[in-house]
Amino acid sequence: QVQLVESGGGLVQAGGSLRLSCAASGRTFGLNAMGWYRQAPGKQRELVARVTSGGDSNYADSVKGRFLISRDNAKNTVYLQMNNLKPEDTAVYYCNADTTIFKTVTYWGQGTQVTVSS
Repeated sequence: QVQLVESGGGLVQAGGSLRLSCAASGRTFGLNAMGWYRQAPGKQRELVARVTSGGDSNYADSVKGRFLISRDNAKNTVYLQMNNLKPEDTAVYYCNADTTIFKTVTYWGQGTQVTVSS
């Protein structure tokens, strides 16, 4: 089992910044891609950004140029720097991680609330 613990959410005004962190612990051998998803009220969970263990990343079109994902493989931690936040970024943000040994298993964090006021 892998445990994911998120931190860094909160309330910020539009145009502001927040940095989310997610630390993986437990059986992290084979940890592969890590990333962030978000879910706003009444909407489906959507990908925000993901990064592989090799550093390849991809982003949702809505956050390109504003958000930056990074990871520290030595600490099994992934970060999401969110700049120029907009009210439509308001959501619960979930950390996500895959481990791949003989098969891929996906883990989720408990979620952290990000609220952007206009």
